Amino acid sequence: MMIAGPSRWTSVTRKWLSKAQAQPSSSLSNLIPELKSRRLALLQDDPTPLSSYLLSVTLEDFLPSCKIPLPSTLPPGYPFATAIPPAHHLVYFPPSSRLSALLPDGTDPEQSPGEPFVRRMWAGGRINFRPSETPSIKMVGARARCLERISDVIIKGTPGNEKMFVTIERRISRVFRNVHKSHLRIKSTPMLDDAVREVLMQDKNCSIIEHRDLVFMRERTPETAADAANAPSKIVRPPHEPTFSHVLTPTAALLFRFSALTFNAHRIHLDKQYCREVEGHRNLLVHGPLSLVLMVEVLQRHLSTLGLLEYKGRAVCAREQIAAIEYRNLAPLYADEEMRVCGREKENGVWDVWIEGKDGGYAVKGTAQTRHPPPVKEKDSQGTFYRRNFTNPDKHSP
Repeated sequence: MMIAGPSRWTSVTRKWLSKAQAQPSSSLSNLIPELKSRRLALLQDDPTPLSSYLLSVTLEDFLPSCKIPLPSTLPPGYPFATAIPPAHHLVYFPPSSRLSALLPDGTDPEQSPGEPFVRRMWAGGRINFRPSETPSIKMVGARARCLERISDVIIKGTPGNEKMFVTIERRISRVFRNVHKSHLRIKSTPMLDDAVREVLMQDKNCSIIEHRDLVFMRERTPETAADAANAPSKIVRPPHEPTFSHVLTPTAALLFRFSALTFNAHRIHLDKQYCREVEGHRNLLVHGPLSLVLMVEVLQRHLSTLGLLEYKGRAVCAREQIAAIEYRNLAPLYADEEMRVCGREKENGVWDVWIEGKDGGYAVKGTAQTRHPPPVKEKDSQGTFYRRNFTNPDKHSP
C-alpha cells in the first residue's frame, strides 16, 4: 500500500487551518514573511537508549500491560543497537535556549510571532517515519542532527480575535561520517551548517520528517480567563466505537516528567494557578506531543496482541510498523481527568486513532498508517548510506 506523503497531509492540514479564515490586517500580515524567513538553529544530539528508556519508565504505569516487563534499571545491552522507537524522537533534539531567553510563559522564543500573540498551544501535526527507506537512527551515541524551519504561517479569525497558526517542519537524520573532519572538531561552522541544511532538505536523506502545527493567541484578561476556566467543554462524539481502547488518568507527576524529558518549561503543564488565572484552563494541560506518544504506544501494543509486533528484550521487532501518523488536537486534556485512547482499523494498514476526554468527546483525532518494514542492507545499518562528501553531495566515499 502506498504511504501518504507529507505533501498530501500538508495540503489537507492547510485546508483545515484556512477554513473560515479572515483577511488579516496589514500590520499582522507583515509578521508572516518575517516568521518564514527566520533561520532556526540546527539542533544536534547523540542519541543513546537512556532518554527513550526514561520515557518508557514514565509511561509504563499509564499503558496497557506488556508481555515483557520493563527492566527496573537500564541494562548494559538495553537495546543498544536498535532504532529510536516511533514517537520517542520527541525526547531527543531539545531546544538549547538559555533560561534568560525564555518567554514569560516558559516557551522558547524562536517559533513565537511575539506580541500580541503571547499564548501558545499545540494544534496537531504529522510525522513520516523513514519516508524513503532511509536507515533509521540507532541509539548508539552517534551524532545526529535536526533541521527545524517555519514552513507555513496562517492568520485566522476576525480583527481583534485573530489566531496565528505556525507550522514547524523538522527533518532528522544521522550525520554522514565523512563530513569534513576538520569541521567536526569545531562545534559550529557556517560551511558545515549550510551543508547539513542542504542535505536534510532532501527527503531521501531523512529518517524522520515531522510537521508541528502551533497556534498562537492573544492575551486573556483576568475576567475572560476566569470565564474560560469555568466554561463547560464542547463535546463532539466519535461516530464509531473503537475496536481497542485503554483508559488512563494523567497526573501532575506524569506531566512534570514529560516536560523534563522534552526540555519543556511551558507553564500550562506545570503551574495550575497560571493555567486558571492567565490562560483560562481549569487545570494543568496534557502536552500535545504526550497525547501523540500515548496514541502511538497504545496502537503499538495493540499490534503486539495481533502478532504483528514482538518485543525481544523490550526491543521492538515488527512485522508491521507505524510508518506515518497525522493528528489534530480538538479539545484540551487535563491532569487528574480520565481519558480514553481509542483505535480501529479503517482499512488494511490504515488506523483511526483518537483520544476521548472525560465526557466522551473528541480531544485528539488522528490517522496512522502501518506497513511491512522495508529490507535493510547490512552495510546501510552500519552507516555506509551516510558516507557522503559534503563538498560533492553526489559523491560517496569508499
